Amino acid sequence: MNESNATQLARFAELDAKPMVPRIAGYLRFMGPGYLQSAMTLGGGSAFAALFGGAAFGYQLLWVAPTAMLLGVIVMAAVAWITLSTGEDPYDSLKKHVHPVFAWMFAWGGLLSSIIWQFAQYALAAAMLSLLFGVPPIVGGVIALAWCVSVGLMHGQARRFIRGYELILTGMVWFIVLAMAIVVMRTGIPNPGEMLRGFIPSIPEDWTGTGADGLPASIDSLTVIVSGLAAAVGANMLFVYPYTLRKNGWGRSHRRLARYDLVFGMFIPFTIAVSLMVIASAAVFHFGDAGFSGAKIAPAKAAEIFASPDRLGPVIGKWIFGLGILAMALSSITMQMLASGFAGVKLFGVKEDSIGHKAFILLPAIGFLGAVFWGDMRLWVAVPTNVVCGLFLPVSYLGFTILLRNRKLLGADRTGGGLGAAWTAGMLLGTIVLSVFLATVVIEQGPGFIERLTGIAG
Repeated sequence: MNESNATQLARFAELDAKPMVPRIAGYLRFMGPGYLQSAMTLGGGSAFAALFGGAAFGYQLLWVAPTAMLLGVIVMAAVAWITLSTGEDPYDSLKKHVHPVFAWMFAWGGLLSSIIWQFAQYALAAAMLSLLFGVPPIVGGVIALAWCVSVGLMHGQARRFIRGYELILTGMVWFIVLAMAIVVMRTGIPNPGEMLRGFIPSIPEDWTGTGADGLPASIDSLTVIVSGLAAAVGANMLFVYPYTLRKNGWGRSHRRLARYDLVFGMFIPFTIAVSLMVIASAAVFHFGDAGFSGAKIAPAKAAEIFASPDRLGPVIGKWIFGLGILAMALSSITMQMLASGFAGVKLFGVKEDSIGHKAFILLPAIGFLGAVFWGDMRLWVAVPTNVVCGLFLPVSYLGFTILLRNRKLLGADRTGGGLGAAWTAGMLLGTIVLSVFLATVVIEQGPGFIERLTGIAG
């Protein structure tokens, strides 16, 4: 935005004076960074979790996605308030006002998670392209790579291209929502009352049944819940968000806009898309005749099952659902490239929009190898990445919680009273949830991971 700060303040003050509907409509014209966060979090992890949760527990875990994203909005709103109130780089704020370790964890979490999780996203994109167009996985990986490199590099150009980038990803986010809505319209909702009750927080009984190998199997519901709560906001999302605000030229006059943007750009699209996917999975696998063996359901496999003539058919089950999943993978890849670029700027001192910056944007492209080798790499990557990235994120949450209460940094903008206490409590709750998730991963998956590695080495 090229308007002066005073002009922007006057514009938003005028919007705030309007009734709710026209006020929201007015703010929608300026939104953008929140949609980038939706594009980032609506990826392979969200798809796997939604399909798995719906198949195992039906509608009982529908409350997890909105609750998880609410925690994410609380943290992101704090980051936006600090960044827009001070105009200071969040990395520098953590380094100066908390401790350099918090700044390094903040940036390294953004960089490493953006690189490592690319392998899974490329594997998902390649699988969906292979299913839809019959191309070999490596060709699908090349197609995904070409698209994501082109879109990712666009963000480093002039302001009009930045807005174009945001519009592309906004379109992809709403395409995902539309695709999932069409799928649910076709599957139907077998138990509407039970579906509505699913949005009320509860802990269902553990799933028990017969696995694919014919042996008894079980799934711990609490583990699925904690994983879902922890997965909504990743280390790379937290890192890149304040930089997208600053790249858009947002400042103090945009603080209220940032809150609207998080609600309408991140919370609502994410919640709708994931909830619809849970409902569709529940209808076909939990209540329907597709069955569930306790194993994770790959999105490509789910599309094949959905596409059978006696279920959704090829148009809805394969093409609509499949293109929605493909959009999830591609949007996540491009946002992770953006996070990697900004992390390189802070950690290694390269200038924004320089060749070095572009090199860091392209660094996650190594994840293209996941299109071919992900099946073999999963053993080596998945558990360590959960642990490492899980460690970075709660440290960053704690750092921003301290900044939110820092009078020297924020001065009169430091939130006090009941609002400040509630905001801090929400931040600390998110930190605790992430810490519990990390401990759960280490305790439950660590021994098995070491055992498999030992078996391979032996």
